[in-house]
Amino acid sequence: MTARGALSVLRKYWVLIVVLTVLGGGAGFVYSLTLPALYRSTSSVFVSSQRGDTTSELVQGSTFTQNLVQSYAQLATLPAVLTPVVDSLGLNEDARTLAKSVTVDVPLNTVFVDVTVSDTSPKQAAVIADAITASLTTQAEKLSPPTATGQPSVTMTAVAPAQVPIAPYAPSKVFNTLTGLVAGFALAVLFAFLREFLDTRFRTEEQLASVADVPVLGAISRHAANRVGNNIVMRSDPHSLPAEDFRRLRTNLEFSNVDAAARVLLVTSALPAEGKTTTTVNLALAMAEGEKRVLLIDADLRRPSVAGVTQLEGSIGLTSVLLGTVDVEDAIQPWAGGRIDVLPGGIIPPNPNQLLSSAAMEKVLTSLLPRYDYIVFDSAPLLPFTDSLSLSKITDGVIVVARAKKTRRESFVRAIASLEVVNAKLFGFVLNGVPPVETSSYYGYKPATVEAIAEQTGLNPDEVLELDEELASK
Repeated sequence: MTARGALSVLRKYWVLIVVLTVLGGGAGFVYSLTLPALYRSTSSVFVSSQRGDTTSELVQGSTFTQNLVQSYAQLATLPAVLTPVVDSLGLNEDARTLAKSVTVDVPLNTVFVDVTVSDTSPKQAAVIADAITASLTTQAEKLSPPTATGQPSVTMTAVAPAQVPIAPYAPSKVFNTLTGLVAGFALAVLFAFLREFLDTRFRTEEQLASVADVPVLGAISRHAANRVGNNIVMRSDPHSLPAEDFRRLRTNLEFSNVDAAARVLLVTSALPAEGKTTTTVNLALAMAEGEKRVLLIDADLRRPSVAGVTQLEGSIGLTSVLLGTVDVEDAIQPWAGGRIDVLPGGIIPPNPNQLLSSAAMEKVLTSLLPRYDYIVFDSAPLLPFTDSLSLSKITDGVIVVARAKKTRRESFVRAIASLEVVNAKLFGFVLNGVPPVETSSYYGYKPATVEAIAEQTGLNPDEVLELDEELASK
């Protein structure tokens, strides 16, 4: 993932990151309030040797003492020292439990032994620390070898009795709160990137382009009309941003096939409900601009929907033509004020794939080519059915539609692989339903929709479009 992609993820989940960070900090603070206050007190003793009268003997004695200090530090946490403390103070714990609250430290290159005790009572901490140093002194003198006079060769002297602490050292509310903030932030960021990594739905053109070595012909912006069921923006709102996206798609398609003009196009998708029919109809209308003769054929005989989108009679169509019950001229209907012709799917046959891969289909297409500049097929999805694979053999190329935030990479890859198996020519991909990044207005001005103009003038939408084209040609 690039740095730009990482920033995009952080911006996308910024609310979650802020909430979890605050919750983490709050949890750390509340956790601190539930912990008991702990106090610690330290008592220090000085270890000395009683051996030697000469300088040489004193040096040897000092070295001997330093070697013993570390052993005394370990002795301070053993039952031999702590059990007498427990008995003398009447503590409600044994020596092993008391040892967990005792810390012994020997400063580097010294003969000091510092005994620190932690307890919920500040006074008790000081009392226990002094008791441990006293018990340690007794045990050390018992273990040390005697001198010639019978005295212990090593003695301990209390040099810093334990003081009753004024304030607790734990819990640290600041530390726990900061730890909670960091943990909450890290958890939120981890969740954001993990979810983004596991979510294989396409969101950008770059993600779609990484599937295969073919171009992304266009990204179609999501339009407000989609929420009310009017998706044919080339007719209902021809000045909108999505309409311009379809014109850009048409232009990119023209330039992607400079050497051999593509006249017969097949539009499909990996799975149903990914916007292929809407894309096909809008693309056909965009291609019809500039006095081009365009025929739109509904070849999705599994679920014909072009007739419903265009509000044309759909009982007679491609199925009827392929079965030989109706001539193709009688099945074709003009639409959008005669801007394009439409051949609906007709009734759903029991054997769609056989019809579409028949010689009759190829014959019908051959008869239609001289009459139109472009013929655009709306075909069945690739993964559930093989109809589009059969049609791809008689068309100039295929356009595969993906829907932003819905089409998953794995299903799309499988769909493209199925086309590659039959050596179908891929013109490119189209990503629709993309969130708009800018308004469709020009310097703040947004033209009225066809419906709004029709309502104001009393004309029907087809008359408004005809008038618009007439004025544009002047």
